[in-house]
Amino acid sequence: MRNYLQQVKALLMVTMLLFATVLSANAQSREVSGTVLDKTMGEPLPGVTVLVKGTTRGVTTDLDGKYTINLQPGDQVLVFSFVGFAAQEITVGNQSTINIELDEDIQSLQEAVVIGYGTQDKKEITSAVASVGVEGFNKGNFTNPQSLLTGKVAGLNISSPGGSPNAQPTVRLRGISSFGANSSPLIVLDGVIGASIDAVDPNDVETIDVLKDASAAAIYGTRGAAGVILITTKQGSSKKGFSNVTINTFGSAEQATGLIPVLSPDEFRARRPATADFGNDTNWRDEILRTALNGTTNVSLSGGFENTTYLASVNYRNNQGVVKNSGRETLNTRLNLGHGALNNRLRMNLNLSFTDTEANDVPGEALLYATILNPTMPIFDNSPNGLLNGGYFQPSGFDNNNPVALINLRENQTKVRNALYSYRAEYDITDDLIVSAQFSQDILNTLNGQSRSRFDGAPGGGRANNGTAQQNTYDRVNTILSGNLRYEKEVADGLNMSILAGAETQLFNERGFGAQSRQFLFDQSWNNLGAGGIRFGENTNLYSFANTSTLNSVFGRANFNYQNTYFFSATVRAETYSGFGRENQTGYFPAFSAGADLTQIFDMGVFSQFKLRSSFGVVGQLPPSPTLALGVYGNGNRIQLDPTDINTAWVAPRQVSNPNPQLQWETTTEFTVGLDYALFNGKISGSMDYYQRNISDLLFEVGVGVGNANPFDPGNFYTAPTIWANIASLNSAGFEFLMTADRVNLGRGITWTPTAIFTIYKRATIGDIGTGGLQLPEIRRGVPGSPGVNNAQVIRNIEGERVGDIYGPRLEGILEDGRTILSTESPDEFERLGNALPTGDFGFTNQFNYGNWDLNFILRGSWGHQMLNSFRLFYEGDGNATWNSVITRNTPTNPVISNAPSQISDFYIERGDFIRLDNLQLGYTLPTKSPAISNLRFYAGVQNLFTISSFTGVDPEVRWTDGGDQLAPGIERRDTYFIPRIWTTGLTITFK
Repeated sequence: MRNYLQQVKALLMVTMLLFATVLSANAQSREVSGTVLDKTMGEPLPGVTVLVKGTTRGVTTDLDGKYTINLQPGDQVLVFSFVGFAAQEITVGNQSTINIELDEDIQSLQEAVVIGYGTQDKKEITSAVASVGVEGFNKGNFTNPQSLLTGKVAGLNISSPGGSPNAQPTVRLRGISSFGANSSPLIVLDGVIGASIDAVDPNDVETIDVLKDASAAAIYGTRGAAGVILITTKQGSSKKGFSNVTINTFGSAEQATGLIPVLSPDEFRARRPATADFGNDTNWRDEILRTALNGTTNVSLSGGFENTTYLASVNYRNNQGVVKNSGRETLNTRLNLGHGALNNRLRMNLNLSFTDTEANDVPGEALLYATILNPTMPIFDNSPNGLLNGGYFQPSGFDNNNPVALINLRENQTKVRNALYSYRAEYDITDDLIVSAQFSQDILNTLNGQSRSRFDGAPGGGRANNGTAQQNTYDRVNTILSGNLRYEKEVADGLNMSILAGAETQLFNERGFGAQSRQFLFDQSWNNLGAGGIRFGENTNLYSFANTSTLNSVFGRANFNYQNTYFFSATVRAETYSGFGRENQTGYFPAFSAGADLTQIFDMGVFSQFKLRSSFGVVGQLPPSPTLALGVYGNGNRIQLDPTDINTAWVAPRQVSNPNPQLQWETTTEFTVGLDYALFNGKISGSMDYYQRNISDLLFEVGVGVGNANPFDPGNFYTAPTIWANIASLNSAGFEFLMTADRVNLGRGITWTPTAIFTIYKRATIGDIGTGGLQLPEIRRGVPGSPGVNNAQVIRNIEGERVGDIYGPRLEGILEDGRTILSTESPDEFERLGNALPTGDFGFTNQFNYGNWDLNFILRGSWGHQMLNSFRLFYEGDGNATWNSVITRNTPTNPVISNAPSQISDFYIERGDFIRLDNLQLGYTLPTKSPAISNLRFYAGVQNLFTISSFTGVDPEVRWTDGGDQLAPGIERRDTYFIPRIWTTGLTITFK
């Protein structure tokens, strides 16, 4: 019995233990489930991470936004997070079902700044970086992404002298950065370094980030000397099943403005002898100008399904020029795909774009002659001599041509095709360690065709050669393979660290071909060069070339953030380029920066941010060609030894440039101190920066004496008249300021968002001109041209002085017969008359909102630069032999002298200071409750509404270069394209 009771007792104890175990297990593990929705759209969100706070245990929502998670004792809080949405923390308590809605995290989207090979919170940045999003872009008819930033970024000058539809703007960041190599900022498009700017339409751009100082740009090494512009295109939505179609279409009308005033036919007759009257009334500018009617349409489809996002867009632009026969037609297509796999630990992106452009240009001389030609001359001439000129009247004499004939008898067409594709994959090895790789190719094909009719009787025209035609092709393929590891972790309490290490190789391939023939029976255009009877000899051409170079790099970066108060960053990049001398192919480019937000340390009152920062960096510069260190060979004259035997014709090589095995990188060293500030919880914010920049070992082509010893290649002699060498330095400094206010309430429902920027430049000073026995105390540039001024160089760059100084004599008086009295006629005694580079820029952007109305406009300008007014120099004299009809404040009322020579003096140097209302747009968003339409906006605007300036030429915009010569700024040429005023109206509609 006792044994029985003991057995029963043991059995009961075992049963109780088993029951307790089950109860304990049930108490330790329970399920919580629910659904996560997008609060704005009310739709399920797939891929949302649901984590138990303080652990790495979690799940992700399925395609319907649903989740189920097992909780253990002590699990109290769930964290819901998703890219682009504000994270939420929910206390579980006794709930078994938790449904939540996530809000879009607008603040985080605005604060993420692209810095190269990644992003960084704006609050952590310790270098000079600017970021502009789609809401801050300029509004208007822009054909290139750079124009979206005009007047928006302190230190960034974007100028477009004239208004040709085919001209690319000149972009300078913190002034001049080289004079023998590239001075424009590096373009990085969706991570593709050096991408063609034509590969993206402005409608497809989401954000543009500008790395302004060497510390920020050092991650790009040799290509960051002029700064970096990072363009990020729009992506699809990550919301399951969400898609929309957006159509943005507008039309515009353009008319030429700022025309130089000219004499009417009657005014001309009153000032001219009767022999100058041809008996006609011709407005030459009316004959070549038109009201250009243009249209642009952008259609985009974006959305997402499951773990995939997509954006597809088509952009068509038809931009006529205000000058007849000029224009540009562009078709751009884009496809951006994103996909996440393995619970979004693997993320893949594919970006494809294709651009097809056809551009038509007219001779620049046509714009000149439409301004100065005798208004009593006829357009057409039916005489036998006129028929030889295609029925056009051709004036006699030099610098005296029919502009209508020029634009109709000459053809200049360029076709450009650009394909850009990139593949990127990123994988989370752990929650802290991420590996990524990217492969891209940028393929550019350019075809240019030119022809001059056999009736083109202008000097240098086709008539003298019975017609000429040529084709030129240029093909380029840039291939990049890049990979990196990124480690991000909180390594101690309040100390966050981000480490990046990577390697990259870039292969540059380019080739070109050209041919020209002459003597055509018929005007065959440039598509049938074989119809030219003469294919060799004078006024013909045949050439081809091919180049290959490589750039191999390793790079690293470390960022530290301690309690959102103290910040530090260090970067280094090492690169080897095949195009430099054998002893100087590798360069090292380090950078350091640090900052501290004093509002986290002290009570700063109204300041919500007061971050002091300082940075130092070194960047390099690639040469303009990969062959400069080796020396360049071209082709000499074609010689036929036996005139009766074509097989005895030979072309010998001709050395164009001497080799320089010591050729090396340009090196830019830059120091910046800055302040990022915000007041009243961000209602007012901005930044200030002061920088000092030194550029050494500048690349430059120098003239040398053939036969002299070559000190760069010991034991050899100069066998060509030039050599590329590192010969000079540039020193510059500047101050940049930005302030913006967020939606200032003006009362009665009106809000105002202003942004002001300005930059003060200390002009670049040139030094150390000369190396290896090459001493150049000064470099003279800038010849105004013919007639009469083709030997006077007006721009002098003197060692120890500023780049772009304008030199000449001073005007001391005018004699009764109209001749001028100058301070000197000896070029060696000329004095400095001004400087062609600006001392400051500013931009003032304004956005007003009232109900569904919005008004945007920007005022911008530059000051401190002087310019040579070529029109006045050549044509202001009343008796000029070119039958001048230009009228200025100095034009005599009666004939004074029969032939006044053109002579440079301070009389023709003018201030270029200007203020311009660049863009103004008024829009109205129509309220809609349509289930199919989510947005409908109508807008109208105008570009170049007015310009305030004392400059009397065509356009006071800064001339950074003269035909690409960066040492000859400040000359307004006589063929400057007329500036258009552009009136635009359009609509944007988005379908759900």
